[in-house]
Amino acid sequence: MMITRIYQPDEYEAAAKEIQLGELIAFPTETVYGLGADATNEQAAKRVYLAKGRPSDNPLIVTVSSQAMMERFTGPVDKRAQRLIDHFWPGSLTLIFNVAPGKLSKTVTGGLTTAAFRCPANETTRKMIAAADTPIVGPSANTSGKPSPTTAQHVYHDMNGRIAGIIDDGPTKVGVESTILDLSKGQPTILRPGAVTPEEIEGVLGCPVLADNHHVGKTEIPKAPGMKYKHYAPAAQVLIVATDEWPEALRWADRQEKKVGVMASAVLKKQTSHPFFDIGADVATASRRLFAGLRYFDSDVPVDYILAPAYPEEGLGMAYMNRLRKAAGDQFFHG
Repeated sequence: MMITRIYQPDEYEAAAKEIQLGELIAFPTETVYGLGADATNEQAAKRVYLAKGRPSDNPLIVTVSSQAMMERFTGPVDKRAQRLIDHFWPGSLTLIFNVAPGKLSKTVTGGLTTAAFRCPANETTRKMIAAADTPIVGPSANTSGKPSPTTAQHVYHDMNGRIAGIIDDGPTKVGVESTILDLSKGQPTILRPGAVTPEEIEGVLGCPVLADNHHVGKTEIPKAPGMKYKHYAPAAQVLIVATDEWPEALRWADRQEKKVGVMASAVLKKQTSHPFFDIGADVATASRRLFAGLRYFDSDVPVDYILAPAYPEEGLGMAYMNRLRKAAGDQFFHG
């Protein structure tokens, strides 16, 4: 079995050499940990699908260290895209562009003529990519469909023995994946909500931004990760709990013969004897801790049901609820 090495941030050059050799390296970003391989090496990209158990028609995000690296594949961007890059990069906005024919393999694009590009805010990762002198594919570094990893330990749990190494730069600061914005057609369209809100994007562009909420069919190729397949799901059934439903939800939990875990604000901890994970008292904290909580009840304290708090689907709440709805299969608690 392959030995998975843990790299410290100052060892990024050693990790970059592994990327150049076609190996897989998990890397930190401000959102979640990604699984990196040379995006121009088709065999390396195929190994990412194998390591994750990921469907091969689900396209991979291309992670770059700079705009100049991205433009090797897209050519110069227009003024609209430049405003977004100037404002949000490096950061939590992924942009979909048309790519020049033959520049990226179908393994990376899912067979599309477009690709999604992101320049993360984590300096160590940008240094690694620059040292490797190649963009890397960057899906989340977890088993496909399971909660995304927000620590190196989460990655190690899923990927030990499957990949060459993990750069450990501590817990991520945002906790939900980047916003994906499609700029390959006329109207800017959000394909996946994330840390950058629609209001922030509209403020920079000065025009409305659409949200693509359609369900991708079995034979349709998604333009971005997270559009087609079940994501972020622990083994337990997650139930989303509205704020005014918590008293009844806790009474329901007391009546169950099966084990129930509670993800909620610490103020509710004294009201229940069930296994508890403090997800925080606001949507920013809940977004940062969501995947860690799902993993806690998946691995550390296994349960049959998980109760998790709903938040208004506005601003960052759109991204939080998008992930929670997928984890729950859109199942809400109803007293």
